[in-house]
Amino acid sequence: MIIRDEKTGDDGLRVYISGRIDISSSPQLRIHMESVDRSINRIIFDLRDVDYISSSGLREFLICRKRFNNEDAMAIENVSEEVFGIFETIGFNRLCSISCMTTERPTYVMMSFKAFLEYNAAKLKDRPFIVDSDVPYSWVDIERGAQIIAADLERIGVRRGTHVGICGRNSIAWIQTFFAVQKLEAMALLVNPGLSAAEIVKTASISDMTYLCYGDLNGVEDYPEFISKLHGPDSPIEEFYSFRDVNRISKRDQEYDAIKDRFRHDSEPDDPGVIIFTSGSTGNPKGVILSSYNILNAAYYNYQDQTLKSDDRTCLILPLFHIFGLVAGLFANAMADSTIYIPKDIRTDTLVDLIPKHHITIFHSVPTMLIALMNNKLFRSEEFSSLRCTIISGSPATQAQIEMFKERLPGNHFLASYGLSEMAPVSITDYEDTDEHVLKTVGKPVKNINIKIVDPESGKECQTGNEGEILVQGYNLMVGYYKVPIESQAIDDTGWLHTGDLGYLNEEGYLCFTGRLKELIIRGGENIMPGEIESALSKYDFINNVKVLGMPSEFYGEEAAACIILKEGASFDEDAIRSDLLLNLAKYKIPSRFFVFDDFPMLGSGKIDAVTLKKQMLKRLNEMNG
Repeated sequence: MIIRDEKTGDDGLRVYISGRIDISSSPQLRIHMESVDRSINRIIFDLRDVDYISSSGLREFLICRKRFNNEDAMAIENVSEEVFGIFETIGFNRLCSISCMTTERPTYVMMSFKAFLEYNAAKLKDRPFIVDSDVPYSWVDIERGAQIIAADLERIGVRRGTHVGICGRNSIAWIQTFFAVQKLEAMALLVNPGLSAAEIVKTASISDMTYLCYGDLNGVEDYPEFISKLHGPDSPIEEFYSFRDVNRISKRDQEYDAIKDRFRHDSEPDDPGVIIFTSGSTGNPKGVILSSYNILNAAYYNYQDQTLKSDDRTCLILPLFHIFGLVAGLFANAMADSTIYIPKDIRTDTLVDLIPKHHITIFHSVPTMLIALMNNKLFRSEEFSSLRCTIISGSPATQAQIEMFKERLPGNHFLASYGLSEMAPVSITDYEDTDEHVLKTVGKPVKNINIKIVDPESGKECQTGNEGEILVQGYNLMVGYYKVPIESQAIDDTGWLHTGDLGYLNEEGYLCFTGRLKELIIRGGENIMPGEIESALSKYDFINNVKVLGMPSEFYGEEAAACIILKEGASFDEDAIRSDLLLNLAKYKIPSRFFVFDDFPMLGSGKIDAVTLKKQMLKRLNEMNG
């Protein structure tokens, strides 16, 4: 349960509560209400995000009503029909004003993923939802395919709680496989298809992944050889399931009737069901644990922020293994009953053809992809006039980039957004916000999300306009990191997630992102931890010391650069080391530049002075670029 207060203009207080108010959480409500100033004239409880109240919770509201005993001093608003029924059963509606929500949230935000699938298949039937390489698929197609894949996975041993990796580029088969894993109440572990075999094995080991479902993978030509590398003695992966052939399942459609009534037992909407991987401070991936409640509620509010409608057509290039693609792409569109187009690839030639051909209206992206698209020789602004909304996220865009985007796509509404795998989205600009808001902020907190800025040293909350670390909490916050020691869990003892990012809240309540406390490098939306590259480079016997830093890039926003000290008498072959690194690191992690130093500036503590080293590196870069 999460409680948030907001003062009203009449010396009153509005108290927002989300979650369940039951025997375990009601003491939290008691403690919170005891801290409320007794001079408050009127208190309003907003229960729009409460789905259940037990006897213990009802008792706490009775105690509050005794405290606020003047006529009209207490009210309960935005109650769901289910919760109102609980109040009505004991006659509490006679003790104070209780009103239901004027607009009920759709039932499906309280569903598990597999109930969500069944609901949409029954409601929308044969209406196209996904168009994959020009072939339309309905929710019924997704349901039937997911059921067949679930039966396949059950036959090879997948059960409730099994950790199943899903690794592949966006496709209808990826989506069917995701829902198949949810039907079995297993954990879906979403893996980047651009990782090397060694990186997938590392991810599998950290997350206890015993099954891997795979589709088309980036840069892989010999799949048997690649899979053999994943099946070694150090790998926990026991079984593999291919969904590379997207047509294979549709050819087995006749199998559905015999198995259609299986896997009907439903799970709770807040059961852990998904793990998304984010970079750890040492370069080891961390598994972010999420539930359908986290993701579907985040998607519901995001679909409202995008102003999505049933006649919208979204070109989905956001990878589904990222939280951005899952929330703003797949599930936000599912709630709007709009149509998603998955291109055969994300080359700009493909997109320049697809967007005008299908009159695409929604195209979310990272700045690098937008730049590449507009630099394509076939790009014509007038042919992209159907576009009306683009969320820019993944990495910050510069003012010059956003000004170019608006100039080349004048009818498009650009929304600036901020989020993390641990909680996304956190903030977003409004659809009708000014250029100033989009250029200089990453928006206001999304509905029912709290943000505060604290001094990284003292932990004290900063005043408006003062920079500090961004802390967040709300309904879409992760459960935690999988099997990560308690001291490395980013959620503190009061429920706030410490993002490691810097920013401030302005007078209008908009979040302004200013930088990062952590060393994370974001290259075109892909997260890179310097420690992982440093570890790989340190294995070469001719390198004496190494420090990997972020380097500005006009195209990617930021790239990795390696500063190295060679051992005496050693030579350095840059091309050879790049080729060798590709055996263990994803291509996007390979440093764009190598800088050889005689020595590094050091701090008094004996550590490398990264700030001074970066200045020296950038000076050399500027000299090299003229």
